[in-house]
Amino acid sequence: MLCRLTIRDFVLVDRLELEFQAGFGTLTGETGAGKSILVDALAFALGERADSSLIRTGSERAEVTAEFALERSPEASEWLLAHDMDSEGGLLLRRLVDANGRSRAYVNGSPVTVQQLREVAEALVDIHGQHAHQSLMRGEAQRALLDAHARLDPLLAEVGKAWRVWRAARTTLDTASNDIEALAAEREQLAWQADELAALGFSVEEWATLNDEHKRLAHAANLVDGAEHSLQVLAEGESACEARLGAVANRIDGLAEYDSALCEIGVLLHSAQAELAEAISSLRRYASRAELDPRRLAEIEQRIDAVLGCARKFRCKPEELPALLARCQERLAILGAAADVGALAERVAAARGDYERLARRLSDSRREAAAALAGEVSQVMQQLALGGGRFEVGLVPVEGGNAAGFEQIEFRLAGLAGNEARPLAKVASGGELSRISLAIQVVTSQAASVPTLIFDEVDVGIGGGVAEIVGRLLRELGADRQVLCVTHLPQVAARANWQWQVSKSTEAGEVRSLVTALENQARVEEIARMLGGIEITEITRQHAKELLGRA
Repeated sequence: MLCRLTIRDFVLVDRLELEFQAGFGTLTGETGAGKSILVDALAFALGERADSSLIRTGSERAEVTAEFALERSPEASEWLLAHDMDSEGGLLLRRLVDANGRSRAYVNGSPVTVQQLREVAEALVDIHGQHAHQSLMRGEAQRALLDAHARLDPLLAEVGKAWRVWRAARTTLDTASNDIEALAAEREQLAWQADELAALGFSVEEWATLNDEHKRLAHAANLVDGAEHSLQVLAEGESACEARLGAVANRIDGLAEYDSALCEIGVLLHSAQAELAEAISSLRRYASRAELDPRRLAEIEQRIDAVLGCARKFRCKPEELPALLARCQERLAILGAAADVGALAERVAAARGDYERLARRLSDSRREAAAALAGEVSQVMQQLALGGGRFEVGLVPVEGGNAAGFEQIEFRLAGLAGNEARPLAKVASGGELSRISLAIQVVTSQAASVPTLIFDEVDVGIGGGVAEIVGRLLRELGADRQVLCVTHLPQVAARANWQWQVSKSTEAGEVRSLVTALENQARVEEIARMLGGIEITEITRQHAKELLGRA
């Protein structure tokens, strides 16, 4: 669960550290005080979009750190182990964004990509935004919700992959059938290029060897003269270094009998004498092998000319010729397969069979999940003043199928405006949509594995007795997981196990958001404010106490 949230210079928040409790908690306060900013800060730490507009005015960067306990997050622990990160002592997510809009993310102190941050965050927190009911109008969002609720995303990924394989095979077959002449011309051109390159028999290693050998043979005369001259100076001339160094070393050895300070110098001279002797020996061996070889030089130059000529012909660097040959051979293999239309047709049929088999499995699973989801949501709807309403999940066939399977998902409603089930967007009012959205979120959250649920003003458009039921549902959710709700409803706030008040203050011309944990009388006052507005009377206080007492 979420244990601690530290926010620095984020929108209206300068410095804030919050320690969270288990169960059901609420964030309350005046409109515009910054309640949703806290949810936005957490979403930022979990990998949501980031830019410089999130930075508090006058600051260089915004930073949010979220600390989680992992007792109820086995998926997050597995993710840490898979990425060689320590899972002992919890999980720390940290994210920063600077004035240039660049963001950095860390998991337990190790730098990660934003995508990796989102991966681990999916196992930790599920955020339901205040406009969630608007997304229910989109068929794609409805399909995604059903698939996620039924744990069908892995199967959906398999279906999508099979669909792409089938489409690619079909495209290859169509191309082979329609462009036979063009493919034949391309194959002939590539065959000529491949034969030419293969006949050259050239490799990148040979090019390096050719250049080294050419450089040596082209300067062979200078190399021979240099070696012989060096031997004369070092060992074979009248004033050769070897003999003179030996004489100096012997003279120092004799003098060292009278002054031991010369012993160290003698040692250095004998060492130099030994190294000089070794250098002279190596130089003699080199001089004995060094020779002029005009014939070999001509062969090397001829080979280099052939390679350069081929490179000019194919407009590439010499060292790129082997890679060009590999590409030609690979493309020829593809074209050879494409020329066999019968084999391509068999491949298309096999790919289509794989796709249809997986898509049928997905359809069967969706049909079962749709019936279960419809029944559970309908049951919750009865508690939310939507008595008589019936929620249905329709599977609308898609001709030929697509990457998401054989059907599109359509949420439908019956019983509120006639018995016939019709698409949600056509029969539900704004207030009804809010309640239906909440019912769906409550049901899907009960089946979710994430330990922390955030509801950001999802109770907009709800009031009266329905609000009390919403509070009770959220409290029931909080019995076995952590639930945080941003709300304006006193009936919901009163049901919470704990409550924070968000307020806004102005200091030195700067607007800041503050968070206060409410206890006892302070909580009564906040509930009374939510009930009665600006002027709080004893009657509203008594009503607040009654709400808290019933909770």
